[in-house]
Amino acid sequence: MDGATRNTALEAWMNQHGYSSNGLAEAVNLALERLTGRTGGLDGSSIRDWKAGRVRWPKAATRKALEDVSGLPATALGFVPRGRTQSASAPPQEESDSMKRRSLVGGIAAAAAVAAAPGTASPRRVGMSDVARLQNRFAEVVARDHRHGGQRDLEQRAAALADEALNLQNAGSATQRVRSSLYAAAAAFRSSAMWAAIDGRRYDDARAHMREAQALAEMSGDQAIKFRIWSHAGTMHRHMGRPADARAANDVARSLHITRRDPMFASLGLARQGAIQGIAQDRTGARRAFDQAQEAMLRADPDACRPVWMLAFYDQAELDSLALSAYLSLGEYQTAEFHAHRCLSALRPHMARSRAIATTRLAHAQLAQGDAETATVTAMKVSADAATQHARVSRMLQEFGAALRATASGSPVVRTWTEHAAAWRTTV
Repeated sequence: MDGATRNTALEAWMNQHGYSSNGLAEAVNLALERLTGRTGGLDGSSIRDWKAGRVRWPKAATRKALEDVSGLPATALGFVPRGRTQSASAPPQEESDSMKRRSLVGGIAAAAAVAAAPGTASPRRVGMSDVARLQNRFAEVVARDHRHGGQRDLEQRAAALADEALNLQNAGSATQRVRSSLYAAAAAFRSSAMWAAIDGRRYDDARAHMREAQALAEMSGDQAIKFRIWSHAGTMHRHMGRPADARAANDVARSLHITRRDPMFASLGLARQGAIQGIAQDRTGARRAFDQAQEAMLRADPDACRPVWMLAFYDQAELDSLALSAYLSLGEYQTAEFHAHRCLSALRPHMARSRAIATTRLAHAQLAQGDAETATVTAMKVSADAATQHARVSRMLQEFGAALRATASGSPVVRTWTEHAAAWRTTV
């Protein structure tokens, strides 16, 4: 392998912190942008050159960005300044011995300080392990949202975790990378609280969470979480029946450079744009947006490193769910039914809330085509929990019942639906 010595120190650090080559490249590019104002040009092959030892001492700005990401000096990650000849993965013996002596002296001094002042303690060091614990709890919030969604206790839990992330800012010393990550975690939790409020149709609460989430995202510099917040804002205004505001908010999300780096973000922004065009009764705009969203999804690298919230929900099923919503609004019921079936066949098992919404929309599309019996059978497949506990699903089912009574008044299917809906309320 061209005589280079592998950088095992960097490999070990990446494995410990869960970075793929593409993921580390993206993190360093973001740090470079914060440092220089220009987007970095690293990719997965750049990081593989580092790991293989083909690049032993990156350029100064890149080293500084990597140090901000890792919280460690470049030499501790196995890089070797030009002119040095030892292995890129280990310091020379003299340097190692010197570091050991300094560590020993530092440890003795610290112990002596504690002994001299028994009532004091050393300041806490807040690190990426603290961030990782928050990220694990964020993954739990996301999973719970997909199971239930819209619940006030989920909103309150996410808001409390946002405050917990902020409290860590004052808990001790930390690198800039850690502080940025804590702000990003707080913004992520706030955006989940915002989404729970949107999903539960508590729009005043959602706007309050949104303002806090936007401020935290700006402090973090995290493009992905900025995208999530503005995209949620677009969805909120769409649910409120305000397409102009929805389009403006979604445009902010789509203008972020993360949509140019990762086609999957571009796809989500376009799909949500299509749903907005649906309620705006723009047929041509909706079709064009969904065609572009599909094309962008096909271009996206399925193995790229992405945030847990994106990985947990955006896929072909979600794209079809948004198309279902748009074509239902446009009155194109056959097309809506087509996307409903595609969505339901592709939904992952954990997407309980999304399954209930898609099933209810499918029932609406079938009823609008005059098939009251099939539509009723479809609507009865919604779980009792979703039918009674999820605000959006409950409202759509109430609208379905009203439409059914209006189109099939006096028929046995209306009686069947009425009895079934009553049974839901007694079983939960």
